[in-house]
Amino acid sequence: MELKSSHNELAVNILKQIEKAIEKIQERTKDINHVNDFITSSFGMEKLDATCMLLIAIGESLKGFDKVTNKQILSKDKSIPWNDIMGVRDIIAHHYFDIDAEEIFNIIKYDLEPLLYAIRELIIKIS
Repeated sequence: MELKSSHNELAVNILKQIEKAIEKIQERTKDINHVNDFITSSFGMEKLDATCMLLIAIGESLKGFDKVTNKQILSKDKSIPWNDIMGVRDIIAHHYFDIDAEEIFNIIKYDLEPLLYAIRELIIKIS
């Protein structure tokens, strides 16, 4: 899709911020091998809190990307459940005390790598 050059630049910048956030989560949680690694120590809880903050940033940034691209890019890419990712942001931000550490653990272990790949593909596609 062809975007206005100013929108294109903004869209790429948003994607690069998302890419960095995913990489930070992956680096900072590389020693988290089980959900209990989050919930059985203060150190783990700090990792969980930091991860949730970055997941909020990713979801919010995806909403911004979708707006900048007039909802024309993410809606065409069915490889990633984009709306679910944006929804995670809403759940964490509005229901923080109800967060399920196991769900966050599963997102880190199973969903971040495919998301990172998709983000990198989008950067190439619209650059």
